[in-house]
Amino acid sequence: MSDFQGKFVWYELMTTDTAAARAFYGDVVGWAGRDSGMPGIDYTLLSANGADVAGIMDMPEGPCDAAGPFWIGYVAVADVDASAEQVQAAGGAINRAADDIPGVGRFAVVADPYGASFCLFAALPMDGDGPAEAGPMTPGHTGWHELMTDDLEGAFAFYSGLFGWEKGEAFDMGPMGIYQLFGKDGTMFGGMMKRSADSPAGWDYYFTVPEIRSAVERVRKAGGATRSEPMDVPGGAWIVHGTDPQGGRFSLVAPPA
Repeated sequence: MSDFQGKFVWYELMTTDTAAARAFYGDVVGWAGRDSGMPGIDYTLLSANGADVAGIMDMPEGPCDAAGPFWIGYVAVADVDASAEQVQAAGGAINRAADDIPGVGRFAVVADPYGASFCLFAALPMDGDGPAEAGPMTPGHTGWHELMTDDLEGAFAFYSGLFGWEKGEAFDMGPMGIYQLFGKDGTMFGGMMKRSADSPAGWDYYFTVPEIRSAVERVRKAGGATRSEPMDVPGGAWIVHGTDPQGGRFSLVAPPA
């Protein structure tokens, strides 16, 4: 996992209806779903062209029930316990203490100082070279990561200190403020900006589809909704923001038309 340190490596949907979510994202993104086979837990694995990319599970009981279904991302670290302590020391929170996933690795659920949740993850040693990193616009994979926050500079400082993220180009979005690209090892894989009054603080994940307008049709046909019209972004890609039938927020990105 050394090549993946400080990068997103997994995505998970907590939802109220795992079977319906599996069908919806299968229709929209093209994911194939199957049971993980893990004893004692109903966990669906989603794959793109044979590569596992995400999972679906029932929402845990507790405070998150009020927020409704949500996606959360896992970032690879060398030591989950040490990184969780670093999160707390930097003003963040530990929402679920470090724990083991038998046969898989160790994880913790944490939040940055402004309330955006994410997971820390360290995989068990694997035979061979491990998973290959997909290109940024590979259908079925996550093509972009976006943080909406109350403090752009504070958030970047937090994640930079934790994961070694670097700043890329910054775009002036006018009344919306600055959109700051970030990445690692010279590759940009996300952006962050100050949230608006009607946008919750948190992470948004953009799943790659071959073409955006036909994907919008699939979202609506499968019972979801779009929160924006398709729009082109710098670099020529197209994006749209959506909500699945259970209320989970997601986004789609497609290569230039």
